[in-house]
Formats: sequence, structure tokens, C-alpha cells
Amino acid sequence: MNPFIHLFLAGFFSVVPMIMYLVIIWLMDRYEREPFWLVSLNFLWGATGAVIFGIIGSIIMGLGISEFIFQFANDSDAGTLNNLAGAVIVAPVVEESTKGIFLLMMAFSRNFDGPVDGAVYGGAVGLGFGMTENFLYFLSFPQDYVGLIVLIIIRTLFSAVLHCCTQAVFGAAIGFAKFKGMFAKLTIIPLGLAIAIFMHFMWNLTVSFNSTALIGFAFMILSVIVIFTVFQFAVYNEGKIILKELTEEVNSTGHIPREHLIHLPFTSKRFKKGWLPGHVNQKEYVKSAIKLAIRKNQLKNMKSRSQTVYIREVDTLRNKIYTLLFYSQQKP
Repeated sequence: MNPFIHLFLAGFFSVVPMIMYLVIIWLMDRYEREPFWLVSLNFLWGATGAVIFGIIGSIIMGLGISEFIFQFANDSDAGTLNNLAGAVIVAPVVEESTKGIFLLMMAFSRNFDGPVDGAVYGGAVGLGFGMTENFLYFLSFPQDYVGLIVLIIIRTLFSAVLHCCTQAVFGAAIGFAKFKGMFAKLTIIPLGLAIAIFMHFMWNLTVSFNSTALIGFAFMILSVIVIFTVFQFAVYNEGKIILKELTEEVNSTGHIPREHLIHLPFTSKRFKKGWLPGHVNQKEYVKSAIKLAIRKNQLKNMKSRSQTVYIREVDTLRNKIYTLLFYSQQKP
């Protein structure tokens, strides 16, 4: 295999599909899309930090497990068991944990608004990790072009998607728990991580044996379908929340005209022309109104001692909306 062609194929097919996946999951967040630079930052963590810490963690944990195996297993079985333990125990625990560290830090950002955002950020981390892992696998593949293409297909459609899905689950759990009480945080977040580790464990275990590989592929396909369906439901629910909160805003403050309710909550209508006065900054108005709806909903689920910053932001957003609409009416 020509080394330059090998390097090109490894680089192209590890980077391009992951970037495409990243854009797709970013676009799927229809109602309150995250800043792409922030999504990319999560992707970058997955591609670099998570991989580096994952290698270090795998070495440390792997040494402990190896010591245990070589003490209690026969010499003939110890090597096989050690390799299997690395795939089904060390990799799921260490990789899901190192990928998830950044999501736990991201949860302190006010851009991290709930399970939909968590799934997007988590998916981005997983795709970054999958990109680097794929590149290393493709680059180290010593066989012919046909074998390399088969490996590219399997890892692009399954292995990298696994990393995306597991961290999307963990991110969604963090987002769901963010505005809940401490008990919910201490139960839901570890549960999300446990599910991510279990999914990774199941994939690695089943594809480690030829006799169960088809089960692994079926498991991954089913997991993607379930996660995609739940994500779509979460996005739909976010849209209902936005409509509900904006309706309350219309009825309580009057800052938002009632006729705008047929446009603002709907992604297919909010950026159409003609429903706003010509001097209104439509992009800023829509962004402020959607953020106001989300902040109001979050306030209802927060402890009173944590509400101060969000109350201040709600007031700021109301003033901004009033200013955008009021001053546009003053212009000829």
C-alpha cells in the first residue's frame, strides 16, 4: 500500500465524515441552536484532551487489571483475558469518563440549557474522539486497500457513531439534571454515565467475537434509532415549552405582540419576511424571544437561591425585546 495514499485515505475518511455528522446534529437542534464555535470546542476536546487522558487512564487501569488477571489466570489464558478486559472493561469506563469530563464543566455554562443541548454537546465530544481514534486505526492498518475500505465503513458507520451516541446520552442526562435538585443530580448524572459505559461495553463485547458480531451491529442500529427518536421527542417538547412560555409572556407583560405567536415558536416561520416592522433586527428579536422563553421555564425548575442571575437575565431580555420593537416604531 502506497504510504502517501494510505495517509490521505486515513486523514480524509477520519475527518470528513465526522465533520458531516457534527453539522447534522447541530442542525437537528432546531429551536435554539447552540453557537457552533462552542459545539466545535466540545468536538476539539473529544479529539484531543479526551484521547490523551483516555490513553493515560487506560494505561493506569489496565496495569491494575493485568496484575489481577496474571495472578489468577493460567498463563495460556492470561493474554487473551487481558486483551478482552482492555476492550470490554477498561475502554468503556475510561473513555466515557474522559469524554464526559468536559460536559460536566460545560454544564456551568448558561449556553447549556437542557437535555437537547447536552445531547448536541455530548455528540460533538464523541465525534471528536471517534475522529482521532479512527485516524489512528486507519493509519495503523497494514493490509490491502479493500481491507482498509471495509474498516473505514465499519468504523465510520458504527464505532464512531457509538462514541457520539454514548456521550449524547450522558450529555442529555446532565442537561436534564441541571435545573433539578441535588438528589436528581446525584442520581440522573451517574445513571447517564452508567448507560454510556454499558452501551460501549455491549458494543466492544459483541464485536470481539465473530459469533456475536451481528448482535453488536444490531445493538448499535437499535441504539441509534432509540436515541434519535428520544432526541426528536426532546426537540419537539422544547418547541412546546417555547410556545407555552411566549404565550404567558404575551398575556402577562405585552412586550411581545400576540400576532407574533404564529411566527416565533416555529422554525419554519420565524425568519420569514414581512411579519416584523422593517427596522427591527429580526435575528436579534427572535434570538432574544426564544432565550426569554427558555430562561422563564428554567426559573420554574430552580431552587430560589439559584434564581438571581436568571431573573436578572429575564429582565434584561424583556428590556431588549421592548427596545427592539419600540425604537423600530419610532423610525419613519
